[in-house]
Amino acid sequence: MSDALKELGAHIEMQRPDCVLGWDVAYGELNVDVALSNIVAFVEWLKTDATCKFNTLVDITAVDYPERAKRFDVVYHFLSMYQNHRVRVRVATREDDVVPSITPVHPSANWFEREVFDMFGILFSGHPDLRRLLTDYGFRGHPLRKDFPTTGYTEVRYDEEQKRVVYEPVKLVQEYRQFDFMSPWEGAEYILPGDEKSKANG
Repeated sequence: MSDALKELGAHIEMQRPDCVLGWDVAYGELNVDVALSNIVAFVEWLKTDATCKFNTLVDITAVDYPERAKRFDVVYHFLSMYQNHRVRVRVATREDDVVPSITPVHPSANWFEREVFDMFGILFSGHPDLRRLLTDYGFRGHPLRKDFPTTGYTEVRYDEEQKRVVYEPVKLVQEYRQFDFMSPWEGAEYILPGDEKSKANG
């Protein structure tokens, strides 16, 4: 399988040197790095090329690397049922870059791109309806960015007096902030079945 993926990677690089920045096979999967400006043309070619036929979009997600100038990788997963291959396509993008939407090629990208926008704050140009998908209206921040606090910024609760749901800033009591890193077994005096035999033999 690895040899077949290497052949496929070499074919893709040879046919589309205008798009492909690099490729490798890792953990049994083909990874192709593509230039941001060429992603739509490349995805369309992957779908129609006779050797590839990657006509099923499996997923779109992103990875946050806050220390990099190009902070995000937008990651596309495609499947070729004809060739029985999968490919992972990566596009590196800065925080303020706009990624071209692949919805004209794969209409199923609609909700995937909305999810990436919601969770990471990455904008997609040419998307028919780019708005939040998983978080609520008025939600602040993007939860899958590495600088997003684990507690979030607001908490939601039902207020009995007002008879409605209210949003409030997160308030953490001091006890919540203190952590002891002891194992739950440290200092415990448990007698496990069979322990009495070792003491009797000792």
